[in-house]
Amino acid sequence: MEELNLFVKSIFIDNMVFAYFLGMCSYLAVSKNVKTAFGLGIAVTFMLVVTIPLNYMLNKYVLEPGALSWLGEGYKNVDLSFLGLIMFIAVIASATQLVEMAVEKFAPALYNSLGIFLPLIAVNCAILGGALFMQQRDFPSCWTATVYGAGSGIGWLLAIVGLAAIREKIAYSNIPPALRGVGITFIITGLMGIAFMSFMGIKL
Repeated sequence: MEELNLFVKSIFIDNMVFAYFLGMCSYLAVSKNVKTAFGLGIAVTFMLVVTIPLNYMLNKYVLEPGALSWLGEGYKNVDLSFLGLIMFIAVIASATQLVEMAVEKFAPALYNSLGIFLPLIAVNCAILGGALFMQQRDFPSCWTATVYGAGSGIGWLLAIVGLAAIREKIAYSNIPPALRGVGITFIITGLMGIAFMSFMGIKL
Protein backbone atom coordinates (compact mmCIF):
# COMPACT_ATOMS: atom_id res chain seq x y z
CA MET A 1 0.00 0.00 0.00
CA GLU A 2 2.88 2.37 0.74
CA GLU A 3 4.29 1.78 -2.75
CA LEU A 4 0.90 2.56 -4.33
CA ASN A 5 0.66 5.74 -2.30
CA LEU A 6 4.19 6.73 -3.34
CA PHE A 7 3.41 5.94 -7.00
CA VAL A 8 0.26 8.10 -7.09
CA LYS A 9 1.88 10.87 -5.07
CA SER A 10 4.91 11.07 -7.37
CA ILE A 11 2.64 11.37 -10.43
CA PHE A 12 0.16 13.97 -9.25
CA ILE A 13 1.36 15.69 -6.06
CA ASP A 14 5.18 15.62 -6.26
CA ASN A 15 5.12 16.08 -10.03
CA MET A 16 8.62 16.81 -11.34
CA VAL A 17 7.39 19.69 -13.51
CA PHE A 18 4.62 21.30 -11.49
CA ALA A 19 5.96 20.77 -7.96
CA TYR A 20 9.72 21.12 -8.49
CA PHE A 21 10.04 22.75 -11.96
CA LEU A 22 12.58 20.12 -13.05
CA GLY A 23 13.19 19.27 -16.71
CA MET A 24 11.66 22.54 -17.87
CA CYS A 25 14.06 23.12 -20.78
CA SER A 26 13.00 20.06 -22.78
CA TYR A 27 9.46 20.35 -21.39
CA LEU A 28 9.03 23.74 -23.06
CA ALA A 29 11.06 23.06 -26.21
CA VAL A 30 9.67 19.64 -27.25
CA SER A 31 6.02 20.23 -26.35
CA LYS A 32 4.92 21.62 -29.72
CA ASN A 33 3.83 18.22 -31.06
CA VAL A 34 2.05 15.44 -29.14
CA LYS A 35 3.83 12.59 -30.93
CA THR A 36 7.29 14.01 -30.26
CA ALA A 37 6.39 14.95 -26.69
CA PHE A 38 5.09 11.43 -26.03
CA GLY A 39 8.31 9.91 -27.40
CA LEU A 40 10.47 12.08 -25.18
CA GLY A 41 8.20 11.41 -22.22
CA ILE A 42 8.59 7.66 -22.70
CA ALA A 43 12.38 8.07 -22.95
CA VAL A 44 12.51 10.14 -19.73
CA THR A 45 10.24 7.64 -17.94
CA PHE A 46 12.45 4.76 -19.03
CA MET A 47 15.53 6.64 -17.84
CA LEU A 48 14.00 7.28 -14.42
CA VAL A 49 12.88 3.65 -14.04
CA VAL A 50 16.37 2.40 -14.92
CA THR A 51 18.69 4.95 -13.30
CA ILE A 52 16.97 5.47 -9.93
CA PRO A 53 17.26 1.76 -8.89
CA LEU A 54 20.85 1.64 -10.23
CA ASN A 55 21.77 4.76 -8.28
CA TYR A 56 19.95 3.39 -5.23
CA MET A 57 22.11 0.25 -5.25
CA LEU A 58 25.23 2.30 -5.94
CA ASN A 59 24.42 4.56 -3.01
CA LYS A 60 23.40 1.72 -0.68
CA TYR A 61 26.29 -0.63 -1.30
CA VAL A 62 29.15 1.69 -2.31
CA LEU A 63 28.72 5.36 -1.42
CA GLU A 64 27.01 5.57 1.98
CA PRO A 65 29.10 5.70 5.16
CA GLY A 66 29.85 2.08 6.02
CA ALA A 67 28.32 0.79 2.78
CA LEU A 68 31.50 -1.11 1.90
CA SER A 69 31.38 -3.18 5.09
CA TRP A 70 30.40 -6.18 2.95
CA LEU A 71 34.02 -6.20 1.72
CA GLY A 72 35.33 -6.80 5.23
CA GLU A 73 35.95 -5.19 8.60
CA GLY A 74 38.63 -2.92 7.20
CA TYR A 75 36.09 -1.08 5.03
CA LYS A 76 33.33 -0.41 7.56
CA ASN A 77 34.49 3.17 8.20
CA VAL A 78 34.91 4.11 4.53
CA ASP A 79 32.69 7.01 3.43
CA LEU A 80 32.43 7.70 -0.31
CA SER A 81 29.31 9.87 -0.11
CA PHE A 82 31.27 12.84 -1.49
CA LEU A 83 31.34 11.01 -4.85
CA GLY A 84 27.53 10.73 -4.95
CA LEU A 85 26.74 13.52 -7.40
CA ILE A 86 29.40 12.65 -9.96
CA MET A 87 28.62 8.92 -9.79
CA PHE A 88 24.90 9.55 -10.28
CA ILE A 89 25.67 11.69 -13.33
CA ALA A 90 27.97 8.97 -14.72
CA VAL A 91 25.21 6.34 -14.42
CA ILE A 92 22.65 8.67 -16.04
CA ALA A 93 25.00 9.58 -18.91
CA SER A 94 25.78 5.91 -19.61
CA ALA A 95 22.10 4.94 -19.65
CA THR A 96 21.28 7.93 -21.89
CA GLN A 97 23.84 6.78 -24.43
CA LEU A 98 22.20 3.36 -24.58
CA VAL A 99 18.72 4.91 -24.97
CA GLU A 100 19.95 7.21 -27.74
CA MET A 101 21.45 4.28 -29.65
CA ALA A 102 18.25 2.24 -29.26
CA VAL A 103 15.98 5.11 -30.42
CA GLU A 104 18.23 5.83 -33.41
CA LYS A 105 18.08 2.18 -34.48
CA PHE A 106 14.42 1.34 -33.85
CA ALA A 107 12.67 4.75 -34.22
CA PRO A 108 14.72 6.94 -36.60
CA ALA A 109 11.80 9.33 -37.20
CA LEU A 110 11.48 10.01 -33.47
CA TYR A 111 15.26 10.32 -33.22
CA ASN A 112 15.28 13.01 -35.91
CA SER A 113 12.34 14.90 -34.42
CA LEU A 114 13.85 14.96 -30.93
CA GLY A 115 17.17 16.22 -32.28
CA ILE A 116 19.57 17.53 -29.66
CA PHE A 117 17.08 17.00 -26.82
CA LEU A 118 17.55 13.21 -26.80
CA PRO A 119 21.25 13.27 -25.79
CA LEU A 120 20.41 16.17 -23.46
CA ILE A 121 18.42 13.69 -21.34
CA ALA A 122 21.81 13.05 -19.73
CA VAL A 123 21.65 16.53 -18.19
CA ASN A 124 17.89 16.61 -17.68
CA CYS A 125 17.55 17.88 -14.12
CA ALA A 126 14.38 15.80 -13.61
CA ILE A 127 16.43 12.60 -13.86
CA LEU A 128 19.24 13.81 -11.62
CA GLY A 129 16.64 15.28 -9.28
CA GLY A 130 14.96 11.86 -9.03
CA ALA A 131 18.26 10.30 -7.97
CA LEU A 132 18.92 13.03 -5.40
CA PHE A 133 15.37 12.79 -4.01
CA MET A 134 15.87 9.02 -3.73
CA GLN A 135 19.02 9.60 -1.70
CA GLN A 136 17.38 12.26 0.46
CA ARG A 137 14.25 10.24 1.25
CA ASP A 138 16.23 7.08 2.07
CA PHE A 139 13.82 4.56 0.54
CA PRO A 140 13.78 1.19 2.35
CA SER A 141 14.27 -0.99 -0.76
CA CYS A 142 15.25 -0.99 -4.41
CA TRP A 143 11.63 -1.82 -5.33
CA THR A 144 10.38 1.34 -3.60
CA ALA A 145 12.98 3.38 -5.50
CA THR A 146 11.81 1.78 -8.78
CA VAL A 147 8.17 2.61 -8.00
CA TYR A 148 9.18 6.20 -7.28
CA GLY A 149 11.08 6.38 -10.58
CA ALA A 150 8.12 5.02 -12.53
CA GLY A 151 5.70 7.45 -10.90
CA SER A 152 7.99 10.43 -11.45
CA GLY A 153 8.47 9.49 -15.10
CA ILE A 154 4.76 9.06 -15.74
CA GLY A 155 4.09 12.39 -14.04
CA TRP A 156 6.62 14.10 -16.34
CA LEU A 157 5.10 12.29 -19.34
CA LEU A 158 1.58 13.46 -18.45
CA ALA A 159 2.81 17.02 -18.04
CA ILE A 160 4.58 17.28 -21.41
CA VAL A 161 1.88 15.43 -23.37
CA GLY A 162 -0.83 17.58 -21.77
CA LEU A 163 1.01 20.77 -22.67
CA ALA A 164 1.69 19.54 -26.22
CA ALA A 165 -2.01 18.72 -26.74
CA ILE A 166 -3.02 22.19 -25.57
CA ARG A 167 -0.37 23.89 -27.74
CA GLU A 168 -1.59 21.99 -30.80
CA LYS A 169 -5.14 23.13 -30.05
CA ILE A 170 -4.22 26.80 -29.68
CA ALA A 171 -1.89 26.89 -32.70
CA TYR A 172 -4.55 28.67 -34.75
CA SER A 173 -6.18 30.60 -31.90
CA ASN A 174 -6.29 34.37 -31.81
CA ILE A 175 -3.56 34.91 -29.20
CA PRO A 176 -2.25 38.47 -28.60
CA PRO A 177 1.06 38.91 -30.46
CA ALA A 178 2.99 39.66 -27.25
CA LEU A 179 2.00 36.31 -25.74
CA ARG A 180 2.59 34.04 -28.74
CA GLY A 181 5.14 31.28 -28.31
CA VAL A 182 6.82 31.01 -24.93
CA GLY A 183 4.56 33.60 -23.27
CA ILE A 184 1.33 31.66 -23.65
CA THR A 185 3.22 28.43 -22.87
CA PHE A 186 4.27 29.79 -19.48
CA ILE A 187 0.69 30.85 -18.75
CA ILE A 188 -0.63 27.39 -19.69
CA THR A 189 2.05 25.71 -17.57
CA GLY A 190 1.07 27.85 -14.58
CA LEU A 191 -2.60 26.97 -15.01
CA MET A 192 -1.74 23.27 -15.32
CA GLY A 193 0.33 23.54 -12.14
CA ILE A 194 -2.65 25.07 -10.31
CA ALA A 195 -4.86 22.27 -11.67
CA PHE A 196 -2.44 19.61 -10.38
CA MET A 197 -2.56 21.25 -6.93
CA SER A 198 -6.12 19.92 -6.66
CA PHE A 199 -4.64 16.41 -6.29
CA MET A 200 -2.97 17.38 -3.00
CA GLY A 201 -6.02 16.09 -1.14
CA ILE A 202 -5.48 12.52 -2.37
CA LYS A 203 -4.98 10.08 0.51
CA LEU A 204 -4.87 6.34 -0.08
